[in-house]
Amino acid sequence: AMICYNISLNIGGMSNEVFLSAFHELIIMGPIAFILDFFIVSKLAFMCAARMVDFRNCHPFSKILAISVPSVAFMCPLMSLATILFKNAGSQFIAVWIQTTAMNFPAAFFWQLIYAGPIVRFIFRHIFRENERVQDAAVSAE
Repeated sequence: AMICYNISLNIGGMSNEVFLSAFHELIIMGPIAFILDFFIVSKLAFMCAARMVDFRNCHPFSKILAISVPSVAFMCPLMSLATILFKNAGSQFIAVWIQTTAMNFPAAFFWQLIYAGPIVRFIFRHIFRENERVQDAAVSAE
């Protein structure tokens, strides 16, 4: 979704060609996003979240917000830096990166909180339902 958003910004609007271009960029941006999130950002986001809320005694939505907000705050500038690969920034590299980050942050924030996060949690909740039952049974057996 964010790749489509950035392409739309670059070409001045949404069109069917955006989706085709997004698939080409996804080949590069997908692995970059995965590596950054898996190895760096998720750990930083969790550390920040742990400083904001007590995971044992807070509402589940507080946990979601506490992890999602720093995750977006770290990923957005990093991925905006990566989008520079597809822009002709030239000597305006820093200015284009800052502008891209500023344009991406609101979209990334609301995309994460309203769409991507809930969809991923729903999918993972259903995929790992059996694992959750095993853990619940082990806890109740103790």
